[in-house]
Amino acid sequence: MIVDGKKVQLFALSSNKRIAEEISRESGIPLSSCTISRFADGEISLNIDDSVRGNHIFVVQSTSKPVNENLMEVLIMCDALKRASASSITIIMPYFGYSRQDRKAKSRQPITAKLVADLIQTAGANRVISIDLHAGQIQGFFDIPIDNFPAAPLLASRFDKIRHEDIVVVSPDHGGTTRARAFARFFDASIAIIDKRRPEPNVAVAMNVIGEVKGKTCILIDDIIDTGGTLVAATEALLAEGAVKVYACATHAVFSDDALQKLENSKMEKIVVTNTIDHPEIKASKKIIVLSIGELLGKSICNIVKDEPISQIFENIYKDRDKA
Repeated sequence: MIVDGKKVQLFALSSNKRIAEEISRESGIPLSSCTISRFADGEISLNIDDSVRGNHIFVVQSTSKPVNENLMEVLIMCDALKRASASSITIIMPYFGYSRQDRKAKSRQPITAKLVADLIQTAGANRVISIDLHAGQIQGFFDIPIDNFPAAPLLASRFDKIRHEDIVVVSPDHGGTTRARAFARFFDASIAIIDKRRPEPNVAVAMNVIGEVKGKTCILIDDIIDTGGTLVAATEALLAEGAVKVYACATHAVFSDDALQKLENSKMEKIVVTNTIDHPEIKASKKIIVLSIGELLGKSICNIVKDEPISQIFENIYKDRDKA
């Protein structure tokens, strides 16, 4: 397809084809075809069905579960595009897997987020687009342009009906304080923090609530919901301190193990997430609301191709969105 005089193609790999279709509709760029198969031993084989020579290519792939399979797919796709003489390769990675391994917490641990950044660049990518990276410093791991889009305006728009209530925005741990403070500006609200300890990975124990939550409506804000243990423990702590109601929102619904059932059985009123990770089974949930970032990504592609600024998208894209 020709956009602003440039030949542009959009590809979807295995992880999230539904959001790729939304991006295609919003951008007006049809999805091009590629064939992905597996050898008997599990090796990934990939073939691009049409010529990409001289074209500007966008590839949609979240590196969510199965993380390693999806990561290898996008690396192999980059290599195939580079060898087929694509003019540029932009990876649209709504969820950046391994983002939580952004530093050394112990002396002999890897910084896997940096390794993944190196692999993506070596494979041939010229640009990466992601949503709410777990840590801002991951942008510095890349030597190519990386756009880290915030989902906060979209998430905040879903709480318009309770804006009249006495709201406090709550971070489920100390590390999310900056995120909570930024989110609280949408409601002109104060913040609170859950003093949490984590005895081992994916195990969270809420200890104390820092801040005033008694008689208030609490909105827990996080970037990732993995096992759900953190939010459930935080909800219990807030209600014990006298909170009236507890809502939660997060960008990335990883939902490992029995997280979905755990959240359904929790005392949270509603949990708002985006579709950076595809979970078809969420449709049956009465408690979880899924918002689409397809419009944001679709419009971003058009601006990138036209060499126009992306920041203006955030000023307009959610302005007239239906509230719920």
